[in-house]
Amino acid sequence: MLALVLSILFVSCLSNLLVHKFSYDAQFNQLREKLKVIAQTAALAIDTDALSQVPLKQEGTQTSAFKTVAEKLSQIKKANPPIKFIYTLTKTEKPGIWQFVVDADPPFPEDIEMGITSYPGDKYDASHFPEMLKAFDGPAADTKLEADDWGATLSGYAPVRDKNGKAIAVLGVDFSADEVYQAKRGLYKRAILVFVLGVIVSTILAMLVSQRITNPISELVKATRNIAEGNLNYQVKIKGADEIGQLAVSFNQMGKSLFELRNKLLNYFFRVAQSLVRILEAKDQYTRGHSERVAEYSEKIARRMGFAADKIELLKEAAILHDIGKIGIKESILNKSGKLTEEEWETIRKHPIVGENIVRPISILEEMMTIIRGHHERYDGEGYPDKISGENIHIFASIVSVADAYDAMTSPRAYRAALSKQKAIAELKNNTGSQFRPKIIETFIEILEEES
Repeated sequence: MLALVLSILFVSCLSNLLVHKFSYDAQFNQLREKLKVIAQTAALAIDTDALSQVPLKQEGTQTSAFKTVAEKLSQIKKANPPIKFIYTLTKTEKPGIWQFVVDADPPFPEDIEMGITSYPGDKYDASHFPEMLKAFDGPAADTKLEADDWGATLSGYAPVRDKNGKAIAVLGVDFSADEVYQAKRGLYKRAILVFVLGVIVSTILAMLVSQRITNPISELVKATRNIAEGNLNYQVKIKGADEIGQLAVSFNQMGKSLFELRNKLLNYFFRVAQSLVRILEAKDQYTRGHSERVAEYSEKIARRMGFAADKIELLKEAAILHDIGKIGIKESILNKSGKLTEEEWETIRKHPIVGENIVRPISILEEMMTIIRGHHERYDGEGYPDKISGENIHIFASIVSVADAYDAMTSPRAYRAALSKQKAIAELKNNTGSQFRPKIIETFIEILEEES
C-alpha cells in the first residue's frame, strides 16, 4: 500500500510541478506581454516636444513641459490600476548610466532621506536591467522579478520616439511584485489542492487494492489457525480466479481431506479401543456389555437434555471407552469377591488416568479425554482423581457417571446381587447433590419412569 501511495504521489507531484511551471510560465509571459503593450501605448501618448524641453535638473519639475508630461503619465497610471510606477528615462554619456526625465510620482519623504530621488537629471544605474537597455530599440519586459531602490517590480519598457522616429527616451512601467506573487499564490493553491486530492485518491485506491490482497491472506491465516486448533471443517470463503483464490480452493480441499483422514483414524482407533474394552469385559461375566449399556443410557440423557447430534456421538464413544483404563488393573483386583484393601482401592482409582493416557496419543479430541478422566468425579468434590466439584465437572463426564452408577447397581457383581430398578432409582435420588448432578438425575429418572 505504501509503495503504491508513494508511486502515485511521485507521478502526481511530478505532473503537478510540470503543470505548475507551465501555467506559471504562461501567466508570467502574458503579464510581460501586457506590460509591453501598456508601455508601448503609453509611449505613443507622450508629447515628445514637451519631453525634450524638460530641463534635466530638480528645478525642471516646475516647468510646464514637465507638468504636461507628468499629467499624461498620471492619466495612464489611473487608467491601469496595476501600475505602481510610470516614468521616462534617457541615456547619459556614461554606458549603463541613465537619468530620469519625468517621473509621475514624486519621491516619498523617507526616500529623500535615504537619497533616493527621481527628479529630472537624477542618475539611474540601468546596467543591471538588460531588458531596459534593449528598450531604445523596441518594446521589452523583464524576464524575472527585479529589485532596485524602489523595491521588487516587474517592468515593461518602450521607446519614446520624436517626429522623426528617433528614440529620445524610454518609458518604463512597473508592476508591483504583489501582482506577480498573487498569480503565483493562485497557482500554488491549485497545486496544493491537486496534491491533497492526489494523496486522498491514491490512499483510498491503495487501501482498496491492498485490501484485495490482505483480506484474503487474513482469511487464510484465520483458516490456518482453525485447522491448527482441530476445526478441520472450516472452509475459506475467498472468491476469485487469481492465485489466492486457487490457494483457497486447495486449502479447502486439504482441510476436507484432513477431516476425512482424521475421521478414518479416529474410527479405526475407536474400533481398536472398543475391541480392547470388549476383551476386558469378556473376562468378567458380570461386566459383559457394561460399556455399551452405559453408552446407551448416556445417549438417552444427552438427547433429552437437547445436545447436538455430533456431541451426542462423541459422548457415546467416550462412554464406551470410559473404563478402558481398567486394562492396566490386575484381574484379581477387578474380580475380587471380597472387600478391597486400601492399596487395591488406590489402584482402582487410577484407572481414569490410565484410560486418559491410553487415549491421549491417538485422540485429538480433548473433550473425549476429559470425559474419560472425569467420569468418577463427584458433585460434592469427593470423587477421583482430581476432586473436581459442582458445575466444574464436564457435563458429559457427569452424565457418564450417572449412567455408569445405574448400570453397575442394576447388574450382578461377584460381591453382590443386582438391585431392582426401583431401588437403583432410590439410590440415585439419595445421592443427588452429593455424588450426582441434580439436573442429570432428574432427566434420567424421567426417562426410566417413562420406559416403565
